[in-house]
Amino acid sequence: MSAQRKRTFQIEAFKHRVVVDPKYAEKTWKILEHAIHEIYNCNASGLSFEELYRNAYNMVLHKFGEKLYSGLVTTMTYHLKEISKSIESAQGELFLEELNKKWADHNKALQMIRDILMYMDRTFIPSTHKTPVHDLGLNLWSDVVIHSSKSQARLLDTLLELVHRERDGEVINRGLMRNIIKMLMDLGSSVYQDDFEKHFLHDSADFYHLESQQFIESCDCGDYLKKAEGRLNEEMERVSHYLDARSEAKITNVVEKEMIENHMHILVHMENSGLVNMLVHDKYEDLGRMYNLFHRVPAGLAIVREVMTLYVRDTGKQLVTDPERLRDPVDFVQRLLDLKDKFNKIISLAFNNDKTFQNALNSSFEYFINLNARSPEFISLFVDDKLRRGLRVVGEEDVEVVLVKVMMLFRYLQEKDVFEKYYKQHLAKRLLSGKTVSDDAERSLLVKLKTECGYQFTSKLEGMFTDMKTSEDTVQGFYACDAVELGDSPVLAVQVLTTGSWPSQPSATCNLPAEILGVCEKFRGYYLGTHTGRRLSWQTNMGTADLKATFGKGQKHELNVSTYQMCVLMLFNNTDRLTCKEIEQATQIPISDLKRCLQSLACVKGKNVLRKEPMSKDIADGDTFFFNDKFTSKLFKVKIGTVVAQRESEPENLETRQRVEEDRKPQIEAAIVRIMKSRRTLDHNNIVAEVTTQLQSRFLPNPVIIKKRIESLIEREFLERDKLDRKLYRYLA
Repeated sequence: MSAQRKRTFQIEAFKHRVVVDPKYAEKTWKILEHAIHEIYNCNASGLSFEELYRNAYNMVLHKFGEKLYSGLVTTMTYHLKEISKSIESAQGELFLEELNKKWADHNKALQMIRDILMYMDRTFIPSTHKTPVHDLGLNLWSDVVIHSSKSQARLLDTLLELVHRERDGEVINRGLMRNIIKMLMDLGSSVYQDDFEKHFLHDSADFYHLESQQFIESCDCGDYLKKAEGRLNEEMERVSHYLDARSEAKITNVVEKEMIENHMHILVHMENSGLVNMLVHDKYEDLGRMYNLFHRVPAGLAIVREVMTLYVRDTGKQLVTDPERLRDPVDFVQRLLDLKDKFNKIISLAFNNDKTFQNALNSSFEYFINLNARSPEFISLFVDDKLRRGLRVVGEEDVEVVLVKVMMLFRYLQEKDVFEKYYKQHLAKRLLSGKTVSDDAERSLLVKLKTECGYQFTSKLEGMFTDMKTSEDTVQGFYACDAVELGDSPVLAVQVLTTGSWPSQPSATCNLPAEILGVCEKFRGYYLGTHTGRRLSWQTNMGTADLKATFGKGQKHELNVSTYQMCVLMLFNNTDRLTCKEIEQATQIPISDLKRCLQSLACVKGKNVLRKEPMSKDIADGDTFFFNDKFTSKLFKVKIGTVVAQRESEPENLETRQRVEEDRKPQIEAAIVRIMKSRRTLDHNNIVAEVTTQLQSRFLPNPVIIKKRIESLIEREFLERDKLDRKLYRYLA
């Protein structure tokens, strides 16, 4: 058999030669060109869009896409030139209306043309990287109509004039403006920015520069800020109605710069209406407006804050250094609280509770409160006044409000230990005289002080309250035990005070009446019998007594007096007249205290149970005192207070200061030892810095005092100087 020959088959496409009319492309384009003319002439109703689409499709299919595209460009350009002439011929306000109408017609025509040429848009244009039909229509409109030599400047001038007229209060056609501006935006952000926005911002800057100058010359600060705020709101409203939203930040920046930033210093310092005037007269609305406007510009709030700080410091400095104000400590502190309330309200209502303003206010108060060395004493006196009698007419909530405000001032004090010294003295007097209005209020303040300064600050104060409670139980035990023996003896109420907890008092002894001395000795025997290892010393300068007295015509009264006054009055049971010198010898009361007693007993109208000869306010050794049997009072119980200076005299103040300085020495030394124990070696400047940091919650230590305490510790061999560097200290274990 012969081998079969291998045969290969090839399948070819069917070659059907389509003979195209040489004039096909021209004829088809003529049909499409006619259709475009009809569309622009608003005669599109008679056109067959299906047939036109097929013709355009076939032209692209037969590789005549280039002819179709270039023909479209030529035809559209021709029509747009005609449209441009029509727009240019429009007179006055009809110019924008004609432009708006032709733009709307062009968009409709463009939509129809794009539908017809959809196939070219999808295939030919992407492959040749040409501009799509719709974008082409926008570009040609921009080049031929908007950027024509006659229309470009006219369009800009017309738009800017309308904006200017609106700023002057005229009503313009905002709908037309919105359409024209949207047209520019549709043509591309660069067209909107270059042909309108850039010029609009420049023109606005000129407008507001001129207007702000006019306002500055004719308005006060409050009115100017109202106008600036109004202009700012107008521009934001203008943007929302017919400008690009992205223009808002730009135009508001222009208004802020021209109307606020360029005039900040003038506005703030404007005479009789600037920031200080607003602060003085509590113009919350104007202050709020200034804050909101200045907040929008760089360094605006810093200027407002700086001026406010200077004003607060000056006002506070005048208050704390005014000799007239220092005569009444309660009024002094009340004025400080009023000043703080005033600015707290301003910051709350006008400055949006801005923390930077609150911090500035706090630093200002801290600055001027500490200019007056007696501020701690005065704040304690204010508390004393309120907790003694001032809060009787108000409720518990109001008590709390006052205490919170007082604590606010307390935080500003650098010498908190001085406050503690005075507060302890005043609290002791309130507790011992039973004049504290509210035990809850006292304890509430104690809790606040403890929270602020720690347990060490209040431990002794809490001990005072403990002593008062323990004393009640002790007296009850005394009377339960010795009731029979006491018989008709005077009723004794004793407060046993722990020496370390209470303010140290000079223990001036006085000769108590025999009736009182007997019951006092019985109490001493009872107390020492129930408590071993303790000593009792009577503080006669701190007690009170109730005396029953009979005056002329059998009139009886009950007199509430101090222990010293009781000792003086009891002398008149056995005699009718005594000189000051005789009373001093009989009672052994210190002469300064005795004179105050006699003044209150003889020189106070309505309380003069004694008569004095010669009659004068000053007491001399030779002055004679008589029992006043003509004394009358509408009240059965008559309270006779001692003439006491509310605030300390200069010598007393100096003495208190010296005691405070002595108390500080061990605290400074303890801080130095703590620091050196942990650091082992440290130079002088760093020790001073760390000691100041540790102790500033109680007081601000003087670097000179710190240096002296270091020297003392070196002498006592807690520290030593470095042999090479004399400013370096070492801790000795």
